[in-house]
Amino acid sequence: MEKKKKVVLAFSGGLDTSFAAKYLSEDLGYEVHTAIANTGGFTPEELKAIEEKALRLGAASHASLDITGEYYDKSIKYMIAGNVLRNGTYPISVSSERIFQAIAIIEYAKKIGADAVAHGSTGAGNDQVRFDLTFQILAPEIEIITPTRDMTLTREYEIDYLKKHGIEADFKKMEYSINKGLWGTSIGGKETLHSEQTLPESAYPSQVTEHGEEKMTIGFEKGEIVSVNGKRYDNKVDAIREVERLGSRYGIGRDMHIGDTIIGIKGRVGFEAAGPILIIAAHKMLEKHTLTKWQQYWKDQIGTWYGMFLHESQYLEPVMRDMEAFLESSQANVTGTVEVTLRPYSYTLVGVDSPFDLMKTDFGEYGEVNKAWSADDVKGFTKILGNQMKIYHNVQKRNGKE
Repeated sequence: MEKKKKVVLAFSGGLDTSFAAKYLSEDLGYEVHTAIANTGGFTPEELKAIEEKALRLGAASHASLDITGEYYDKSIKYMIAGNVLRNGTYPISVSSERIFQAIAIIEYAKKIGADAVAHGSTGAGNDQVRFDLTFQILAPEIEIITPTRDMTLTREYEIDYLKKHGIEADFKKMEYSINKGLWGTSIGGKETLHSEQTLPESAYPSQVTEHGEEKMTIGFEKGEIVSVNGKRYDNKVDAIREVERLGSRYGIGRDMHIGDTIIGIKGRVGFEAAGPILIIAAHKMLEKHTLTKWQQYWKDQIGTWYGMFLHESQYLEPVMRDMEAFLESSQANVTGTVEVTLRPYSYTLVGVDSPFDLMKTDFGEYGEVNKAWSADDVKGFTKILGNQMKIYHNVQKRNGKE
């Protein structure tokens, strides 16, 4: 008997990957090994349920790959350093996760000697590019199979197929597609498909349970979050989860992202990301106190490019390592505590306390008093500062243009 070829399927337990698991085995004759790469969005109970579903579908084996720590060390850390918000709004929650999930899946496929790797992406989104590109770069010898995309399947077809193969499950289409992760939760469907609408309160997984005000402090060391409300966290992931827990009770971090997809069409997605939004806002305020003008300027440029490249599946491009080196270097003095006031749907950055605060100097106080220069110093400085503009306008007048 001919030995079956092995395929590793990136498995979430949803309809598309459930169909793929059965189809790859029954119709294509593969020995299917499912795997899920957890970047912090699944509980142990959810992971267990996904494993049981995979095995019921006939998977030869299932692996839960925990890459939460790696996701922080190789992505979130730099997104905080770069204050990355795509289009000034979205902390690229799902898009940054997908790259590391793809890397974990393809490395697992190589580890078990798989002949092919499969995913359940459709042909209409960004994830197909993120998975395919990562797979092609890291394992060009491994075949990529994408049944839902290649066969242009409908939900009804997939549900009927599973029923015919004895798989009964509640695949009723939910009103919204929700992707929950450590660095935010995306919500798509219904209103997000129409430019003139927005999501209702009920669409958000985290509901508002607090209605007053609350003070919160976030501590940073060299740009990395280390404490929340005075409690120190050795595990940065736990600190992020605590900020998320506190902020989500107030409905903070909700918004609608409108952006350009990798495949060239416009897309809208709702999201809630209390943790990322509060951490980035606090971090950015601390940087305003501890970085020079030009450090801030160039770091903003690098942060924008870093976020764009990460979103567009360019994580494996070598220039990303160069940008990470710059971002890490820029954080040498970004140490201190930021106080934030939380309230329903909003927050206020109160102030910072840092040993590297560039406002706390003996040179002077803005708008009040100068200690390190005299009035004559300023007069001379201003005269020299204006030389180039004076020369320009003098030449303009000489040529009759003014």
